[in-house]
Amino acid sequence: MTPIYEDNHIIIVSKQSGEIVQGDKTGDTPLSETVKDYIKVKYQKPGNVFLGVVHRLDRPVSGLVMFARTSKALARLNEMFRVGDVHKTYWAIVQSPPKSPLKGDLEGDNGSLPLREGGEWVDLTHWLVRNEKQNKSYAYDHEVKDSKKAQLSYRILAHSDRYSLVEVQLYTGRHHQIRCQLAKIGLPIKGDLKYGSPRSNKDGSICLLSRYMEFVHPVSKETIRVTAPLPDDALWQAFKNV
Repeated sequence: MTPIYEDNHIIIVSKQSGEIVQGDKTGDTPLSETVKDYIKVKYQKPGNVFLGVVHRLDRPVSGLVMFARTSKALARLNEMFRVGDVHKTYWAIVQSPPKSPLKGDLEGDNGSLPLREGGEWVDLTHWLVRNEKQNKSYAYDHEVKDSKKAQLSYRILAHSDRYSLVEVQLYTGRHHQIRCQLAKIGLPIKGDLKYGSPRSNKDGSICLLSRYMEFVHPVSKETIRVTAPLPDDALWQAFKNV
């Protein structure tokens, strides 16, 4: 992990693919414990270090993760995340679609892919159903039993010969939301076998990055904007000048 921003109330780090944010059944050391150790050493804290988990990133995803360093900040950040006052922007690398897709070229359930060129934002709304046993979500174009509404906007930032860089604004926080919704419209994220990518990445990552975060500080009320570095990977680095 790499510290990106810290003060007395919050700390934001950039996590690597493969790190888990909070402890799970694997028993692997979670990012929360790594950050606690970092704080303990840097600030010479005696005893236990308080650190509150306010949101998570899937294990194969990289990028920005925020933690609360005080109980006051934790309560306020939990509410901010709940009502959408923390604005998160993601970057994803997907297989490039045709340059000018016609209706039916790439099909979703409605027979067309809502994709436009030139950086124009496209809104996506689906209803997601989570399958706990499979640890996977399924997207529907209409409300179904046990579904939750999922909303995001995306735009194409750049193309290479085989891949496109997609920017995503997330408006709801559903399970595997970006992965599931992009796959639903025929744009599975590179390396994401669970959602239709034909091949895995060598390091087990998927090409999804929590790139930007913007919010009003819960205590100081200053506007905070942070950016995650691109992963040290040749394909990601090919888009570094975007």
